[in-house]
Amino acid sequence: MPFPPKIIVVGAGIIGGSIAWHLASKGASVTVLAEKAGGEATPKSFAWINASWGNPEFYFHFRRRSMTEWARLAADIPGLPLSWCGGLCWDLPEAELEAYAAQQGGWGYGMRRVDRETSAVLEPHLADPPTFALHVAEEGAVEPAAAANLLLEDAARQGATLLYGKEAKRLLHENGKIVGVETTDGALLANHVVLAAGAGTAALAASVGIDVPVETPPGLIVHSRPCPPRLNGLVMAPELHMRQTTEGRVIAGSDFAGTDPGNNPQKAADELFAKVKTMLRGGDRLELDYYTVGYRPTPKDGFPIIGGVDGAPGLYLCVLHSGVTLAPLVGLVAATEIIDGRPDPQLSPFRLSRFALSGE
Repeated sequence: MPFPPKIIVVGAGIIGGSIAWHLASKGASVTVLAEKAGGEATPKSFAWINASWGNPEFYFHFRRRSMTEWARLAADIPGLPLSWCGGLCWDLPEAELEAYAAQQGGWGYGMRRVDRETSAVLEPHLADPPTFALHVAEEGAVEPAAAANLLLEDAARQGATLLYGKEAKRLLHENGKIVGVETTDGALLANHVVLAAGAGTAALAASVGIDVPVETPPGLIVHSRPCPPRLNGLVMAPELHMRQTTEGRVIAGSDFAGTDPGNNPQKAADELFAKVKTMLRGGDRLELDYYTVGYRPTPKDGFPIIGGVDGAPGLYLCVLHSGVTLAPLVGLVAATEIIDGRPDPQLSPFRLSRFALSGE
C-alpha cells in the first residue's frame, strides 16, 4: 500500500471527527465527506460522558477507558469544551440504585452514596433534593458539535481535506475491494473508506450488499435560553435528565438519549420543559428556546459496530450509540487498525460479523 494511505471518512460528527483527527495525526491522507460540519446526531446529543447504566463488564471497561482518552484528547486540543462536572443520579428505586452501585463500584467506578443534605450542597438549585442518590465525580460532559468541529479543524491543520455540502451516494467497489465513494460531484477514490455516517451508514453499506443492523430511534432534547448557573453537574432524576451547557443553556431529556416525541413534538417539548421548570428553584424564569429531535444510530444489540468487514476489504465501519462517550477511544483504535493493518483484540466483541454468528 502506498504511504501515506488515502482514506475517506464519511461523516463529520463526533465519531467522524475523532477518526479523521487520529488518522491525520498518524500521517494519513484524509478526506472528510459530509453534508455539513458537526454531523446530524451529534448536535442533538445530551453529551454525557460516562460508563454507567448497567452495561456488561467488558463494555463498562471499554467506556471507562474512553473517559481516560477524553482527558488525553483535551491535552492535545486546547479549548476542547470538556467538563468533568460529576453526575447526581436517583432515577431508579433505592434498592435498584444500591444494587447498581454495588456492581459498578465493584468494577472500580467511583460511586458515592449521598443523602438529601449532600445532594442539596452538590446541586443547590434543586427544588426537592433526593433523600438518597448516587454521585459519580468522574463523569462529565462535552459540547459535542463544538468538539467535533475542533477535531475536524485540527485535522485540516494537519493536512486533512474537509468536503462539506456533498452527499455520499454509494460505495464504489472494484475486484472485490471498496475503492471509494460516489458523491453528488463525482467519484472519490481511496485505499480505505470509513463509514461514520450515523443513521446514514446502513444505506451506504447496503449499496455494496452489506447489511448493517442498526436502528434509529428518535430522541427529544429541550434547550433553554442562556441563563445564570442553575446546575453544577449532570442530574439524572426520574424521567428527567438535565445539565447546563457552557453557553448557560439548561438542556434536558426524559432520559439521557431523549425519548420519542410522538406526532406532536412541540407539545412534547413544552411538557418536558415544564418538568424542568418545576425541578429547579427559580425555574419559572427559565424560557424554552428550542428543541431538537435526533435520530440515534443504535446497533440492534446495543453495542458498537467497529472494524473492517469480511468480504469487503477497504471498508471500515464505525456505527454506535454513546458516540460522545466513545469518540476519543474509537478514533484512536480505528485509526490504529487502519494504518497498522492489524486487528485490535479489544474490538473483537464489536465486529459486524457477530450478527451473522447470532443469526441476525
